[in-house]
Amino acid sequence: MREFQFGTRTLDLSYTHVMGILNVTPDSFSDGGMLHNGGSAQLDKILIQAEKMIGDGATILDIGGESTRPGAVPVSLQEEKERVLPVIEKIAQEFDVVISIDTSAPELITEAAKLGVGLLNDVRALGREGALEAASITGLPVCLMHMLGSPATMQDRPEYDDVLDDVSDFFAKRVLACEASGIAKERLILDPGFGFGKTVEHNLRLMNNISQLHAFGLPLLIGTSRKSMLGAVLNREVDQRLAGGLATVVMSVMQGAAIVRVHDVKETADAVKMTRAVMAEAVIK
Repeated sequence: MREFQFGTRTLDLSYTHVMGILNVTPDSFSDGGMLHNGGSAQLDKILIQAEKMIGDGATILDIGGESTRPGAVPVSLQEEKERVLPVIEKIAQEFDVVISIDTSAPELITEAAKLGVGLLNDVRALGREGALEAASITGLPVCLMHMLGSPATMQDRPEYDDVLDDVSDFFAKRVLACEASGIAKERLILDPGFGFGKTVEHNLRLMNNISQLHAFGLPLLIGTSRKSMLGAVLNREVDQRLAGGLATVVMSVMQGAAIVRVHDVKETADAVKMTRAVMAEAVIK
């Protein structure tokens, strides 16, 4: 057992958990607008979706109010708060689930922590001014993601000497920065950032070598759901990429991923359970 504390809840990260994606944005790359209407989230629809995801096997729900798709335009802090804080508060009241907030904003980090968030998931790896300090104050675990550049520029001909080495070097520096700010290494989770400033070939190399990132001794979060790497390999549109995504989930589980972040929770939970059963050569209860 490898217990990991997410605020008031604990998960055993010795096996893979499913994180369901709840985007409350109008412009997310694959489900933009589904849970957003007229500038404000439809809370009843979001709660129905949250309950379904939990019932389908999600132990973590990741709530985001700002799209980070390639070319995404930043939203104001106030708008991001209005989108996500009511959702976090209501889900924390209604459901027994770890809530993750997908944000880079220091002010939102601190406010969300007061409402019951258990994980800070930052695509900018606490790179914004004040984010390290805000995360440290909350005492919550943090997922550090690798991204080359920013959402607006990350897919403009990304280049690496070696993507695996460069991602590892980035993590080494960010872990040190976190520790220097009072965030214990034991509170960190690493996400190599599939699709964030990477070509298809970069993504495939990372997928084939996820296990090498265990050198940090930290849990790994893998997010490939519906991403363009799947479309490029399979020639499938966004809504036709489930099979490819499940293939990457299986590879992630077999390489020791602690969390897989997905849109399609039920199918993913089945794939995770089947993979674990094969690896254990036993039925998983």
